[in-house]
Amino acid sequence: MIVASIHWGGNWGYRTRDEETRFAHQLIEHGIAVVHGHSSHHVKTAEIHSDRLVLYGCGDFLNDYEGISGYEVFRSDLRLMYLPAIDPRRGQLVEARLVPMRVARFRLNRGAEADAEWLCDLLNQLGAPLGTRGELAPDHTLTLHPFT
Repeated sequence: MIVASIHWGGNWGYRTRDEETRFAHQLIEHGIAVVHGHSSHHVKTAEIHSDRLVLYGCGDFLNDYEGISGYEVFRSDLRLMYLPAIDPRRGQLVEARLVPMRVARFRLNRGAEADAEWLCDLLNQLGAPLGTRGELAPDHTLTLHPFT
Protein backbone atom coordinates (compact mmCIF):
# COMPACT_ATOMS: atom_id res chain seq x y z
CA MET A 1 0.00 0.00 0.00
CA ILE A 2 1.38 3.39 -1.00
CA VAL A 3 0.40 6.79 0.42
CA ALA A 4 1.33 9.96 -1.47
CA SER A 5 1.68 12.95 0.84
CA ILE A 6 1.58 16.18 -1.15
CA HIS A 7 2.00 19.78 -0.02
CA TRP A 8 -0.34 21.66 -2.36
CA GLY A 9 -2.92 24.41 -2.49
CA GLY A 10 -3.15 27.59 -0.49
CA ASN A 11 -3.07 27.99 3.25
CA TRP A 12 -6.59 29.46 3.38
CA GLY A 13 -9.61 28.79 1.19
CA TYR A 14 -11.73 25.84 0.17
CA ARG A 15 -11.01 25.87 -3.56
CA THR A 16 -9.45 22.73 -5.00
CA ARG A 17 -7.82 23.43 -8.34
CA ASP A 18 -8.72 21.23 -11.31
CA GLU A 19 -5.06 20.26 -11.75
CA GLU A 20 -4.97 18.98 -8.15
CA THR A 21 -8.00 16.78 -8.82
CA ARG A 22 -6.55 15.51 -12.11
CA PHE A 23 -3.19 14.77 -10.46
CA ALA A 24 -4.86 12.95 -7.54
CA HIS A 25 -6.89 10.84 -9.97
CA GLN A 26 -3.76 9.99 -11.97
CA LEU A 27 -2.00 8.89 -8.78
CA ILE A 28 -4.97 6.69 -7.88
CA GLU A 29 -5.03 5.20 -11.38
CA HIS A 30 -1.34 4.31 -10.96
CA GLY A 31 -1.91 2.39 -7.73
CA ILE A 32 -1.66 4.96 -4.93
CA ALA A 33 -3.99 3.93 -2.08
CA VAL A 34 -4.30 7.30 -0.32
CA VAL A 35 -3.53 10.81 -1.49
CA HIS A 36 -2.80 12.90 1.61
CA GLY A 37 -2.97 16.56 0.65
CA HIS A 38 -1.76 19.18 3.07
CA SER A 39 -0.99 22.90 3.15
CA SER A 40 -4.28 24.40 4.28
CA HIS A 41 -4.55 25.46 7.90
CA HIS A 42 -8.13 24.16 8.00
CA VAL A 43 -10.12 21.15 6.79
CA LYS A 44 -10.83 21.04 3.06
CA THR A 45 -12.69 18.47 1.03
CA ALA A 46 -12.14 14.74 0.65
CA GLU A 47 -13.04 12.37 -2.15
CA ILE A 48 -13.50 8.67 -2.67
CA HIS A 49 -12.27 8.02 -6.21
CA SER A 50 -12.18 4.48 -7.62
CA ASP A 51 -12.45 3.08 -4.09
CA ARG A 52 -9.39 5.09 -2.99
CA LEU A 53 -9.17 8.03 -0.58
CA VAL A 54 -8.13 11.53 -1.62
CA LEU A 55 -7.72 14.12 1.14
CA TYR A 56 -7.33 17.49 -0.56
CA GLY A 57 -6.51 19.40 2.59
CA CYS A 58 -6.27 17.80 5.99
CA GLY A 59 -5.58 21.03 7.79
CA ASP A 60 -3.18 21.25 10.67
CA PHE A 61 -3.55 18.78 13.48
CA LEU A 62 -1.49 20.89 15.86
CA ASN A 63 0.22 24.17 15.06
CA ASP A 64 1.21 27.48 16.56
CA TYR A 65 -1.31 29.58 14.59
CA GLU A 66 -3.92 29.69 17.31
CA GLY A 67 -5.23 33.21 17.77
CA ILE A 68 -4.36 34.53 14.30
CA SER A 69 -7.29 36.70 13.28
CA GLY A 70 -8.88 37.28 9.91
CA TYR A 71 -9.60 33.64 9.03
CA GLU A 72 -12.30 32.74 11.55
CA VAL A 73 -14.75 31.78 8.79
CA PHE A 74 -12.60 28.70 8.07
CA ARG A 75 -12.95 27.37 11.64
CA SER A 76 -9.30 26.36 11.86
CA ASP A 77 -9.99 25.48 15.49
CA LEU A 78 -11.78 22.37 14.18
CA ARG A 79 -9.67 19.44 13.06
CA LEU A 80 -10.31 15.95 11.83
CA MET A 81 -8.50 12.83 12.90
CA TYR A 82 -8.53 10.64 9.77
CA LEU A 83 -8.84 6.90 10.43
CA PRO A 84 -9.06 5.16 7.06
CA ALA A 85 -9.22 1.38 6.89
CA ILE A 86 -7.44 0.18 3.74
CA ASP A 87 -7.39 -3.32 2.30
CA PRO A 88 -3.61 -3.94 2.30
CA ARG A 89 -3.68 -6.31 -0.67
CA ARG A 90 -5.74 -4.20 -3.05
CA GLY A 91 -5.13 -0.72 -1.58
CA GLN A 92 -8.86 -0.07 -1.65
CA LEU A 93 -10.69 1.92 0.97
CA VAL A 94 -12.76 -0.24 3.31
CA GLU A 95 -13.95 2.61 5.54
CA ALA A 96 -13.09 6.26 6.12
CA ARG A 97 -13.94 7.34 9.66
CA LEU A 98 -13.20 10.87 10.76
CA VAL A 99 -13.12 12.04 14.35
CA PRO A 100 -13.90 15.75 14.86
CA MET A 101 -11.47 17.46 17.20
CA ARG A 102 -11.24 20.98 18.54
CA VAL A 103 -8.06 22.75 19.58
CA ALA A 104 -7.93 25.32 22.34
CA ARG A 105 -4.82 26.51 24.13
CA PHE A 106 -2.75 24.11 22.05
CA ARG A 107 -4.71 21.08 23.29
CA LEU A 108 -6.82 18.74 21.24
CA ASN A 109 -10.21 17.68 22.56
CA ARG A 110 -13.08 15.80 20.98
CA GLY A 111 -15.33 18.15 19.10
CA ALA A 112 -18.82 18.86 20.40
CA GLU A 113 -21.92 17.71 18.55
CA ALA A 114 -22.30 21.14 16.92
CA ASP A 115 -18.66 20.97 15.73
CA ALA A 116 -19.24 17.54 14.19
CA GLU A 117 -22.40 18.77 12.47
CA TRP A 118 -20.56 21.83 11.09
CA LEU A 119 -17.75 19.65 9.72
CA CYS A 120 -20.20 17.17 8.21
CA ASP A 121 -22.11 19.99 6.50
CA LEU A 122 -18.81 21.40 5.19
CA LEU A 123 -17.67 18.04 3.81
CA ASN A 124 -21.05 17.51 2.17
CA GLN A 125 -21.03 20.94 0.56
CA LEU A 126 -17.45 20.66 -0.70
CA GLY A 127 -17.64 16.96 -1.55
CA ALA A 128 -20.84 17.09 -3.61
CA PRO A 129 -19.09 18.08 -6.86
CA LEU A 130 -16.64 15.20 -6.30
CA GLY A 131 -19.37 12.65 -5.56
CA THR A 132 -18.48 12.19 -1.89
CA ARG A 133 -20.61 12.76 1.19
CA GLY A 134 -20.15 12.56 4.93
CA GLU A 135 -22.51 10.82 7.31
CA LEU A 136 -22.72 11.78 10.97
CA ALA A 137 -22.85 8.84 13.40
CA PRO A 138 -24.51 8.92 16.84
CA ASP A 139 -21.06 9.05 18.47
CA HIS A 140 -20.37 12.30 16.53
CA THR A 141 -17.82 10.72 14.22
CA LEU A 142 -18.13 11.02 10.46
CA THR A 143 -17.93 8.40 7.76
CA LEU A 144 -17.20 9.25 4.14
CA HIS A 145 -19.20 7.58 1.39
CA PRO A 146 -19.36 7.89 -2.38
CA PHE A 147 -22.72 8.98 -3.78
CA THR A 148 -24.54 5.89 -4.97
